[in-house]
Amino acid sequence: MRALGSVSPVLLVGPSWVGDMVMAASLVEVLRLREPDRPIDVLAPAAALPVARMIPGVRRTIPLGLGHGELDLMARWRAGRALRGEGYGKAIILPRAFKAAIPPFAAGIPERIGYRGELRSPLLTDARPDTDRKTARTMERFVALGLPRGRRAGPPRPRLVLPDGARDAAETKFPLPGTGPVMILCPGAEYGPAKRWPADRFAALAALAVAAGYRVRVLGSPKDAEAATEITATSGVVVDNLVGRTNLFDAAALLATADVVISNDSGLMHIAGAFDRNLVVLYGASSEKMTPPASPRAQVLALDLTCRPCHKRECPLGTLACLLGIAPQAVLDAAEQLRR
Repeated sequence: MRALGSVSPVLLVGPSWVGDMVMAASLVEVLRLREPDRPIDVLAPAAALPVARMIPGVRRTIPLGLGHGELDLMARWRAGRALRGEGYGKAIILPRAFKAAIPPFAAGIPERIGYRGELRSPLLTDARPDTDRKTARTMERFVALGLPRGRRAGPPRPRLVLPDGARDAAETKFPLPGTGPVMILCPGAEYGPAKRWPADRFAALAALAVAAGYRVRVLGSPKDAEAATEITATSGVVVDNLVGRTNLFDAAALLATADVVISNDSGLMHIAGAFDRNLVVLYGASSEKMTPPASPRAQVLALDLTCRPCHKRECPLGTLACLLGIAPQAVLDAAEQLRR
């Protein structure tokens, strides 16, 4: 229960995608600048909460208890009712889904801000038009919800802060023998295969990188195990395969110390960008204009094809031409240019 005279906290209903949660850090920073004394809590599926814990200014993270795509309206209602005594004065709902607006409504939060969509406007007190959804940067759309209606501002770059000792702990837990710069490969993309540079291309890049003096690691979730196995088995060089062996804090700590990161448009890419890493990002189905890397030391590789960005999970033409046209040597050249 909020103490008498204290500032009512803000509840941020966060996204389930890891990359989107990184971009939500820009909104948190704007809220901190506008009302520095107002606490900010984040409610989201458990998979994205480790990122929320690394966002400066987040006081508390609250697991929703539901995974991405799970409906369970009653569970969302109960989650909101459990928050009624927390004294929240404002809720900002980032996902556009109807279900995302249920917990703040059930919690009785007096000010509930979000974009219109899925007939959920009656659950919001400030239902805003989202006419730029398919053209504006995701960070800009998030930040706009933290500003008065009609106001726009350039979003601050999202940044993350690791828990104390996280880097040392990760390096102790996952030592990498040898000397030379470290290249981390991130072959996954939760959204779908139309965002994933093929594993054989990552394998060819690994071989080129080792020949150029790099030590190469692969990071990702257990869902990326097949790609990682192909990379390590077919590259013909020693590759440190950590896919499925790290938690998100470990992965973030390793990314934060890498000399260069090669990634699809994915959650790990956005984490690396938030730590200002040298970063080469390969774009296929998604748009580098809508979800660009945050790092000022990032280079985007994308082909100018009439069919992209299609924003599909799988290539509708069955060719994956947008990604197959990116050569491993071009990726290594981009990495080397960043490190000069």
